[in-house]
Amino acid sequence: MKKNTKNLSFLLVVIMLVSIIFTGCSTSKTGNSSASSSNSDTDNTGLGIALITSAAGPNDKGYNQSAIAGLEKAKKDLGIKYKVVETTDVPGSLSQLAGAGYKLIFSLEYNFDALIKGVGGSKPIAEQYPDTTFVIFNDNPNVNDDGSVKHKNVVSVLFDVHEASFMAGALATLVNENASKLFNSSEYSFTSGDAGRKVGFLGGSKSNGITVFGYGFAEGINYVAKELGVNYTFYSDYNAGFSDSASGATKANTYYSDGANIVYAVAGAVGDGVDAKAKEVKKLSIEVDANKDSNQPGYILTSVLKNTEVPVYEIAKNYKENAMDKVNGKVLSYNLATGATGITDLSVIESKITADGKAKWDEIKGQLKTISDKIASGEIKVTNAQAGDKFDKTKLANLKMPND
Repeated sequence: MKKNTKNLSFLLVVIMLVSIIFTGCSTSKTGNSSASSSNSDTDNTGLGIALITSAAGPNDKGYNQSAIAGLEKAKKDLGIKYKVVETTDVPGSLSQLAGAGYKLIFSLEYNFDALIKGVGGSKPIAEQYPDTTFVIFNDNPNVNDDGSVKHKNVVSVLFDVHEASFMAGALATLVNENASKLFNSSEYSFTSGDAGRKVGFLGGSKSNGITVFGYGFAEGINYVAKELGVNYTFYSDYNAGFSDSASGATKANTYYSDGANIVYAVAGAVGDGVDAKAKEVKKLSIEVDANKDSNQPGYILTSVLKNTEVPVYEIAKNYKENAMDKVNGKVLSYNLATGATGITDLSVIESKITADGKAKWDEIKGQLKTISDKIASGEIKVTNAQAGDKFDKTKLANLKMPND
């Protein structure tokens, strides 16, 4: 009997240990919401922060992954604990997390109505949980018609990606006009002359958080085209979605086949398909969010950076230091100078510049520096859809936009 008792006790200990291990790295599903936790603060003690990814998921090599890197940095530097959630029900997850006791929740999905306005007769989630700070990205819906703040516990984070996209558009035009001088013809197959003065843009959705990229890109193309006295055609599709890389390749191919030499994708994993197609047809793509220039070396011209790591870390630091009054209810804008946005250093594509093209390449980089300085000084003003600026394509005299 003693032997059986000992065996039973040992078995119970093993079961308890296994239970503890799986509780610490749990994955739960509620309705249509799947919540995957990482470094989860399961008992809600100490400092607990939650982050809801966008539909592209935590391994998107960009927007979400960069934000998670910010939390990892905060974990290392500040000792925070955090939970990462993938969900198809953003409002439900916001309510669940706030109800569970998380006091700082980052939401990377473009889904604000339930949080700010309330839906289905319910109060806004921000109002239901006044002691929780909700951080949203790429728009500022937290404002009344008179300009006053709706909820003091909501922070809106904006990136001046319109400026970075303007620079990408300027770069695309300068490179397109000089492609035969810059690159080895055996490695690339650019369409030349007027037939090649076409550029493509793929956006995941027709939202301010996406059009801000497209409008800035178009204005950058027009700026250089006007200086050079040439005309361009700008193809665009703002319904590309964020997950189907195959469709990205197909759509990009229609642009490339029609003469476009460069296609810019702001559409999550859809961009992977664009990059692959660029390599296949020996042309160029432009990436977004993180530095993805090495994903298809030599066929990605540059990446427009939206480094979510910067604001996520800074806000987490404010929370750790009990200094949320510095950010609560505010709009935080990150411009070129902060390092949270811009374009890459072009080192990857530079490795493909021929010896004969080196002087022209250096000239182009100098022109980009001048453009950047003019943006910083306010001499060049770029439409910011996130801030409510209206885009007027009639002002782009050197750009045809058949899809807008």
